[in-house]
Amino acid sequence: MFNFDFVNIVFISAGLAMDAFSVALSAGFCLNEIRKGHYLRLSLSFGFFQFMMPLIGYIAGKKIEPVIRDYDHWAAFILLSIVGIKMIHEYFEKQKTECEQVDPTCGKRLLILSLATSIDALAIGITFGVMGKAILVPSVIIGIICALFTAAGVYLGKRFGSIIGKKAELIGGFFLIAIGIKILLEHTLFN
Repeated sequence: MFNFDFVNIVFISAGLAMDAFSVALSAGFCLNEIRKGHYLRLSLSFGFFQFMMPLIGYIAGKKIEPVIRDYDHWAAFILLSIVGIKMIHEYFEKQKTECEQVDPTCGKRLLILSLATSIDALAIGITFGVMGKAILVPSVIIGIICALFTAAGVYLGKRFGSIIGKKAELIGGFFLIAIGIKILLEHTLFN
């Protein structure tokens, strides 16, 4: 069985954080004046949702684990690849949008963005549940890394938003696919 060690969890977390990072870049680029509240609201909200979604997915994964126990490495590979391909596809599908005047760090918009950027973490939680791996520490790491990437995204968006653009999402997609391939190879070739 694949061992989700600290380094792999950090890479998974970084891959998952790329959606949030992309949104934060956009927010930093579009907001006229960035205050500490913008950083805190966006980072804490995105980080919290990224923390919670794997826990929710884990519960679902534990329920189906007995059914797919012998194929858990394939499930991990497929789920990580789907999330990665989705991120890559979104990168190529997104058109350059103009900045909106609505603050994305407040109210309903913040809730919707937090949920939208954390859906992928649900699939990771399912993967951990299916593979029978502990989820609490990885969820904390995922949440913290997402919060840090979000804060960095706001800052970099204000400084370099037009240069960086949405390439972060593309990189995150490739990270997740690579980790899925690694899981599959380790289980099939080295076991």
